Amino acid sequence: MDFPLTDLMDQQACYERIVATLHPDGLVCPRCGGDRLGVHRKHRAPVIDYRCRDCRRVFNAYTGTALHKTSRSPSALILVLRGFAQGDTTARMARELGCDRMKLLALRHKLQGNALAGLDADPLPDAVVEADECYVNAGEKRHAASRAG
Repeated sequence: MDFPLTDLMDQQACYERIVATLHPDGLVCPRCGGDRLGVHRKHRAPVIDYRCRDCRRVFNAYTGTALHKTSRSPSALILVLRGFAQGDTTARMARELGCDRMKLLALRHKLQGNALAGLDADPLPDAVVEADECYVNAGEKRHAASRAG
């Protein structure tokens, strides 16, 4: 039984979350940095195309980001980003979303490349680093498994 989660999600709320993440200081023109924006088109609502009133450039919230030229709905993008963060396989997510695995893989590589480019390249300040032991006693058993008589 198919159960499409994207139909149950609020597209507007997902779009607002993406815009807040991509543009924490507010949406501005990618060409001139102006904030005098007018609505140009609403044919892909809630993704709105804006026109800068200073330089007349038409753009949307995804322009100049890793999501540039994406045709996925905001709810599908949220599910994709969530899956990437949780380490889900691309094939599994493609099956769940009903999309092409290779296109989703290309988006994954693009986003991972951007994340890698944004990492801090400086080494850790301390010469000694401590790590928590997550797998203390991993694989050890206290008692032998009981056998059915």
